[in-house]
Amino acid sequence: MPLRVELKPFERIVIGDSVIINSNTRARFIVEGDVPILRERDTVSPETADTPAKRLYLCVQTMYLKSDAGRYRASYLACIDELRSATPDGARLTEAVDRHVAAGALYKALKEIRGLIACESPAIAPAEAVP
Repeated sequence: MPLRVELKPFERIVIGDSVIINSNTRARFIVEGDVPILRERDTVSPETADTPAKRLYLCVQTMYLKSDAGRYRASYLACIDELRSATPDGARLTEAVDRHVAAGALYKALKEIRGLIACESPAIAPAEAVP
């Protein structure tokens, strides 16, 4: 099923291994095929992966964009164990993430992790972000 994408001026989008930067006007296009796509605002960089949920997101994001889940399996397991230890109340959500990853539905796993990031405890947030 084709994906319709609309980009704001100068917005970036990651398609596979490529980063596409829009020009100074809105752009609309349709992507056909099975290629991993993430808007820049939905990505986490190694520098911003400063909590267990964000580290898990970065790992799954890499698995998704590189289309190579097996290569990152050990890192994924370490990240999910770290998150389960840090937020035992998030067990239901981490189980959902694990099911999606096991099924190869990495984009759905990323959506679940975004929910974990949003409800991550301030106690495990980076020290400089805590008032």
